[in-house]
Amino acid sequence: AVANLRGGGEFGSRWHEGGMLDQKQNVFDDFTSAGQWLIENGYTRPERLAVSGGSNGGLLVGAAVTQEPKLFQAAICAVPLLDMMRYDKFGIAQLWIPEYGTSDNHDQARYIEDYSPYQNVKDGTDYPAVLFMSGDKDSRTDPLHARKTVARLQAATSGERPILLRVEENAGHGAGKPVGKIIESETDKWAFLYQQLGAAPQFAS
Repeated sequence: AVANLRGGGEFGSRWHEGGMLDQKQNVFDDFTSAGQWLIENGYTRPERLAVSGGSNGGLLVGAAVTQEPKLFQAAICAVPLLDMMRYDKFGIAQLWIPEYGTSDNHDQARYIEDYSPYQNVKDGTDYPAVLFMSGDKDSRTDPLHARKTVARLQAATSGERPILLRVEENAGHGAGKPVGKIIESETDKWAFLYQQLGAAPQFAS
């Protein structure tokens, strides 16, 4: 299922503005509401539901993990932004201040801290299984986001589900990745999801 979320550009500027700056929480609410709809309408159940996103979608997944950890079983969080209180201090991320705001602005810092995944990890919570994926040379979303959030979640979770970090060496944000590397990362991603969801892959005969 692909959730149609406020904050994208699909329906014009008002749709986009409904998911930026102090309206960013709308994006996360739309996403988790889509998951709840799938469960309520019998398409799946929490133990068979996984979420996946990369880059800005990694922020989305990180927010879902920290805000609604009981909603799903597993998550793939790729090349994410997760410490939104400091994101603009690294790489080229200061270019995104018009979209997210900055903690250097007192008023903006309030709403950023409310949703920033790293700041909202809570001790003693049973978090879903998460595979974080990053490139060690990523200048768009610095790998520090995945690294520090993995460490924080591993220390905080009360459950037994794995929280793992996969780092691609000599890799950036993903553009131009060789086919062999794509196959390797996709294999790891789907193997993780199949294991966590208790599913068996179907092979063509």
